[in-house]
Amino acid sequence: MTQLTTHFSLEELTRSSIATRLGIDNTPPPNIVARLRTLAQGLEEVRELLQLHNAPVLIDSGYRCEELNKAVGGSKMSAHMQGYAADFICPAFGSPLAIVEALVASKLEFDQLIEEGTWVHISFDPRTRRQVLTAHFGVNGTTYTKGV
Repeated sequence: MTQLTTHFSLEELTRSSIATRLGIDNTPPPNIVARLRTLAQGLEEVRELLQLHNAPVLIDSGYRCEELNKAVGGSKMSAHMQGYAADFICPAFGSPLAIVEALVASKLEFDQLIEEGTWVHISFDPRTRRQVLTAHFGVNGTTYTKGV
């Protein structure tokens, strides 16, 4: 196992049950691995902020190659494909909304933070816009509003 940081491995940030099921090779190229280190460092900060409840951060989706991103219906400009984004939960801390509210109240530097109903999306793209959105899922697709 390749550890990127103390608590996050390369395998954890590239694992995908959908890629496995569809036979998609989700192995990142070296330039993406470097970005995944940036992501893992940001996730370490998230973990530290949520540690009040000794709460592990559970990654649902990290890096996605173009083929996998298309298979899951991801945005064509997804930060997942660049190695900067992860979707996660932290049940011991609380709901995705509670997590987003805690991260917004912190001084954490991130590019994008999205409350997506049953998970949280966070991006550590170097732009660090600190953009906060809420996803709304409907029959016509997903829409986003600013804030939580």
